Amino acid sequence: MARSSTIPARAGVGLKAQHYEAVLDGRPDLGWFEVHAENYMGAGGPPHHYLTRIRRDYPLSLHGVGLSIGGAAPLDEAHLARFKDLAERYEPGLVSEHLAWSTHNDIYFNDLLPLPYTNETVVRVSDHLERMQDVVGHRVLLENPSTYVTFRESTMSEIDFLKAVVKLSGCGLLLDVNNVMVSATNQGTAPEAYIDSFPLEHVGEIHLGGHAREDDDQGNTLLIDAHDRAVDDAVWRLYDRSLARGGAKPTLIEWDNDLPDWETLYSEARAAEQLLEVRKISGRVPPLAKRRRAHVAAG
Repeated sequence: MARSSTIPARAGVGLKAQHYEAVLDGRPDLGWFEVHAENYMGAGGPPHHYLTRIRRDYPLSLHGVGLSIGGAAPLDEAHLARFKDLAERYEPGLVSEHLAWSTHNDIYFNDLLPLPYTNETVVRVSDHLERMQDVVGHRVLLENPSTYVTFRESTMSEIDFLKAVVKLSGCGLLLDVNNVMVSATNQGTAPEAYIDSFPLEHVGEIHLGGHAREDDDQGNTLLIDAHDRAVDDAVWRLYDRSLARGGAKPTLIEWDNDLPDWETLYSEARAAEQLLEVRKISGRVPPLAKRRRAHVAAG
């Protein structure tokens, strides 16, 4: 590949087929793109045609959604082999997967399901991550989940669980700030406390996305990790807080459903880019209201 594989501490977006032509025609000023690995595991066809051209101009991150890192069974070796082939083909700067399970007895669920936080689960997840890292040849970033239930069996907090997995497997972390907001709201905890305790020194990438708001049967607020709208102001504030603690990190705008036009998505990335640039230049992040005014003026 002509372009360096290194992912800069800039904003990127999730690359979708609907935006291929806009990216190739406009060559937007973005730091990088991320793709879901499973969408490119075929041998050829239009997806690879476009991704090859875009990869010549931008670094790339591979984000896995189907390995079932938290599953009880060993990882699918055929799936791992396809992931390895994809990594060798596109030389990604970052590789990531989810803290979740999605398979059972050869049945694949179209969801990322939660895990109990126990020592036994730490060992299983770490073993799977070590295997993935060995085969794919990259350090893997593990993403914190969006959760809607907790387990009575859990013996540690999510953050302590992630720290234990990092120590045992040598993996890194992907901080999904929207997932923090979703989980904290649903569990009745403070998202700010989660960000303040998160081991940001292990974070290689940050995700920002949109969530839907519903009411449960008791009238309590329930947030859904929908990835179908702009980033909420509360999530931007949490992102500001993470930058203040950990500094600038590669930051992705996730928008996977009800896709907007390219300019709307690019506008979200520019908003993140502004925060990152201010952090890198001055070490300070402007208040949210000031960021919104500046972004509107620039747009």
